[in-house]
Amino acid sequence: MTGAVFLRAARALRLGVAGLVGALAALHAAAAPVGPPCGDPSGTADARAGSTLAMLTQGEKLSLVHGVLGAPWSGGQKPEGAIGSAGYVPGVPRLGIPPLQETDGPLGVANPGNVRRGDTATAMPSNVALAATWDLALARGQGEAVGAEARARGFNVLLGGAANLIRDPRGGRTFEYFSEDPWLTGLMAGAVIAGVQSRGVVSTTKHFALNDQETDRGRLDVRIDKAAARESDLLAFEIAIERGRPGAVMCAYNRVEGAHACENPWLLGEVLKGDWGYRGFVLSDWGAVHSTERPAIAGLDQESAEQADTRPFYAVLGDAVAEGRVPQSRLDDMARRILTTMFACGLADANLAAPLASGVAATTARRIADEGAVLLRNDGLLPLAPTLRRVLVVGAHADRGVPSGGGSSQVVPSGGIALKQPEGTNRAMVFMPSSPLAALRRRLPSAAVDFDDGLDADRAARKAARADAVVVFADQYMTEGADVADLALPSRQDRLIGRIAEANPKTVVVLETGGPVLMPWLDRTAAVLEAWYPGQAGGEAIADILTGAIDPSGRLPVTFPASEAQLPRRKIELVPPEGRVPDGAPIVARYDEGASTGYRSFARRGERPLFPFGFGLSYTTFRLGALAAHADGSSVTAELAVTNAGARAGAAVAQLYVAGPEDSGVGLRLAGWARLDLAPGETKRATIAVDPRLIATFDEGARRWRIAGGVYTVSAGFDAAARDATADVAVEAADAPP
Repeated sequence: MTGAVFLRAARALRLGVAGLVGALAALHAAAAPVGPPCGDPSGTADARAGSTLAMLTQGEKLSLVHGVLGAPWSGGQKPEGAIGSAGYVPGVPRLGIPPLQETDGPLGVANPGNVRRGDTATAMPSNVALAATWDLALARGQGEAVGAEARARGFNVLLGGAANLIRDPRGGRTFEYFSEDPWLTGLMAGAVIAGVQSRGVVSTTKHFALNDQETDRGRLDVRIDKAAARESDLLAFEIAIERGRPGAVMCAYNRVEGAHACENPWLLGEVLKGDWGYRGFVLSDWGAVHSTERPAIAGLDQESAEQADTRPFYAVLGDAVAEGRVPQSRLDDMARRILTTMFACGLADANLAAPLASGVAATTARRIADEGAVLLRNDGLLPLAPTLRRVLVVGAHADRGVPSGGGSSQVVPSGGIALKQPEGTNRAMVFMPSSPLAALRRRLPSAAVDFDDGLDADRAARKAARADAVVVFADQYMTEGADVADLALPSRQDRLIGRIAEANPKTVVVLETGGPVLMPWLDRTAAVLEAWYPGQAGGEAIADILTGAIDPSGRLPVTFPASEAQLPRRKIELVPPEGRVPDGAPIVARYDEGASTGYRSFARRGERPLFPFGFGLSYTTFRLGALAAHADGSSVTAELAVTNAGARAGAAVAQLYVAGPEDSGVGLRLAGWARLDLAPGETKRATIAVDPRLIATFDEGARRWRIAGGVYTVSAGFDAAARDATADVAVEAADAPP
């Protein structure tokens, strides 16, 4: 976008609805061309969308831009033709346009309320567990597996691709998100999206943008410097869109700088469709639409599940067009974008994607659980020796299964639900049928492996004192719609672990959590394994890691703070006591940390966390060789070598970081990584090209990325705090379009 075009658009934005129309047109006209949704393998999507649009009646155009619930909820009936799912948008049969059958599915194809009676699906580990693998090929494989299962059920839209950052680990959807870092998040989300769409299913990316907490999410108004947003949360989405080319972008519940995300002209018009030149369509989250004209003009192309909103706003869009409040050209653009995605992603054609081989989805779920578990502490107790005679397993229903996160991403697993643990009113933590206890008994056939439910800490401690080793499982419930109050383990599990560790120092703690937790008992334990929500094969994966059948290779995609005082905010923003805020008034959350999320903030403040971003132990030892970095103008490339100096095979995750000169505005940033499988004694080399945006700051006034000239420090290591290899490079000043 040229500066002149932006200034014309910006002036128009201040003129109200009429100005917004002109602004949107100017922004779209100025956008640099980018790849179409799904890559459009046929190369004909735009032409087909244009010719089809010309044949649509006004009523058919309007029918494409608002959907309904795909299930008999809210007192309604399941729409005719709907499979039974989160959402349904009728097609245009006379022109061969299929309906949109939309399913939740970031962690597997959901079956909310058992609307498709008895239908189960592969339950994947949480997205934070997937990110802990640092394995982009595996992330794509997860998308392929879930996409294939969705398509096999008749779905053609998967509501996944979450690219929000973990700004606060107390956020209820931490388990659904990938990371606190925009580069890791964007690449992981992009890989999953690309995998889903390779199966002939549209994937969204969501929740655009800054949907970082669940408490009062419909009233939350996020205030953040726009340039900082560009360098953090929005950068993650930009990368995910570039790499994954999602057919749709789902706008979020919250407001940003006063405007609801689904009617925010800066987010939808200027950034997404203007600066990034996004060519797919924007659909709302369920219940995130608040008016008719404002979202239509700002850039919302489709109202999802209109019953979820306070009223069906787009059901009267036709009146707004007829009365001139929304231009006909805008309605045409909305319908064209939806059609473009449908043609580009193959929804109107025979599905040419070869079916996945039997068992691939289950194998993928198991691999993520294997590679995503992070060994945080090991004083030599692990791997558990096969000669152990008495092992005690305690807590977290380890005799039944492993937990999962709640909300729209909940999956009914293959094999059915093992257990539902009530969590307050109308909520329950669902356990997958993969018992760690049973798996440990199979792995330790010579040992007597007993179980205690952990409800009586003193009883469990007495049993622990008689064991050769103790494995304590601790869980934490996270769900969409609610944040956790703090990072302490719930239900007095910290006391349970402390009592057992006092009774027997040979205690292993297995954390099954949605994200970071505090560990007041850490120094009294022998080992800690973060298993996250490990999916339908989690019990077997945990047992294999604890007994050494698998080397732990997960690395933290999020910082574990030493205390909540290290978090960017003292508490999650929420509605104050009754009477202090009028009904419907926004709750302001100020992101004063700006782009300094997670490890960036710790580095800026010079604080030491409990466990740093990128951290993870192995049963072998890795050594980082010399680092070489080169700059060609403003392009930076680094080369590094990693050696397995231990006696067993393992996977190293060598991480590259950059930091600019003091006056550049570029603090410590992850610039890339290499996950390397290494045999004992083996050395491998990796070359990492640094994306120029990672050494740049964003100039919001000029709408340009700016790279300051000077000497930049490139560092490599095995986590954000242990970067033992460094090199300096002289970078030339440069700038680039957004």
